[in-house]
Amino acid sequence: MEPLGPALGAAAACLLLLLLLLLGRRARGHGQLPPGPWALPLLGNLLQLDLANIGKSLRKLSEKYGPVFMLRLGSAPVVVLFGYDVVREVLVSRSEEFTDRAPPQPGPAPRDRPHRAGLFMSNGETWLQTRRFALATLRDFGVGRRDIEEHIQEETGLLLQRLAESRGQPLNPGVLLSAAVGNAICRILFGKRFGYSDPEYLHVLRLLAENFLLESSIAGQLYNMLPSLMDLLPGPHQTFFRNNNFIQDFLARKIAEHEATAHFDAPQDFTDAFLRKIEQKGNPRTVFTRENMMVTLFDMLAAGTESTSISIRYCLMVLLEHPAVMQEEIERVMGRERLPALRDRAAMPYTDAVIHEAQRCLDFVPLGFIRTVRQDTQLRGFTIPKGCTIYPVLSSALQDPQHFRNPEVFDPGHFLDETGAFRKNEAFLPFSAGKRMCLGESLARAQLFLFLTAILQRFRLRLPPGVARVDLRPAVSGILNVPRPVELCFCPR
Repeated sequence: MEPLGPALGAAAACLLLLLLLLLGRRARGHGQLPPGPWALPLLGNLLQLDLANIGKSLRKLSEKYGPVFMLRLGSAPVVVLFGYDVVREVLVSRSEEFTDRAPPQPGPAPRDRPHRAGLFMSNGETWLQTRRFALATLRDFGVGRRDIEEHIQEETGLLLQRLAESRGQPLNPGVLLSAAVGNAICRILFGKRFGYSDPEYLHVLRLLAENFLLESSIAGQLYNMLPSLMDLLPGPHQTFFRNNNFIQDFLARKIAEHEATAHFDAPQDFTDAFLRKIEQKGNPRTVFTRENMMVTLFDMLAAGTESTSISIRYCLMVLLEHPAVMQEEIERVMGRERLPALRDRAAMPYTDAVIHEAQRCLDFVPLGFIRTVRQDTQLRGFTIPKGCTIYPVLSSALQDPQHFRNPEVFDPGHFLDETGAFRKNEAFLPFSAGKRMCLGESLARAQLFLFLTAILQRFRLRLPPGVARVDLRPAVSGILNVPRPVELCFCPR
């Protein structure tokens, strides 16, 4: 009997040739696909990515393959857009073609949460009508007007009292900041604020914070790439589901409370307004359903609380290294007798620049929220196949050396001109851009300015005894960059 080795080798060679022919036919069928590294069956390019710092891996690949390249995450094709110019082209200039969100969600989604409801993951008419309603209702309840500024100032005073109670002793401000920031959005959503000792509110905030970490953990990212497999395995991604179910139960109770005392004629808050839309008759195809209300409230609570409080916490960490000039500006413009007001911002260019630069360096959503295309689309000479996932890497805009002379360095000068006046930078995209940009940007910017300046007006920031420097490296770096927990000393002035 002849040995099987040569026969098996010939068979393997034939199979490889057949695979190459099939891949070539597939590529020709789609036109010229973007370049990219070879992918393994089932795993795709997962082994070529550092899931603990996926942004760094994508940067290296962009240096080899250019600003538009293709990967496979598991079996799914993904087109990565790297650099400010191509990111802006897709998000702004060609937003109609690239508006749709792509499943799976950014982070493990609760099993019973629909992918096509709410503000973040819906598409088409559901997204359009829900976003229009949300924008109009936010304005109705004070966002962008003096009303919301007064609410933030009231919350600022309460936050300062709690920080003063620490008497300069080491304190992790994370939960307090989340509670203060969260109350601004809770006033809009539910018409009320929650006490800083409210156990249910604090538990919801802790679960939201934990979920933001889980979203960017290796397990969370693997869930996005291999959801069918990860559903069968234990791990921290299962905690995400339990957390979300508790938060949904919390929201369901708030909805029930509103239904019991509904003000359909004169809505008192966002939940009242949504319930009124649900009650309107005559449109059997309405997007205003209980399911959509639940997901929309969830989206707004999560985005309106944790993202802004994390940004404030990171700013405080950065300011331990760079306090002097900002402190002088605060004392000159505001003094110490009154709370900061938004009108002060125009007279405080350095403070404004520090806040912008801290957001740039935090780089909170480095990959951007994933998109898809409804049909085969041409981009920079390449064909993007219908249904392909798109990663518009916001990090590549925030760190583009063509727009930030020292992208790896914290430098408020990136937002100051030669006279010291504040200067906008078109590559500053922490809130994304185009039709899908964050609808809470004005609220987030107001909170960042008012909370930060008030804290620095009343306190000197210090590290605890024995701690030489704050670690600015993120605790996790994946879909989100989440800073490490930190203890600070808030020493009264």
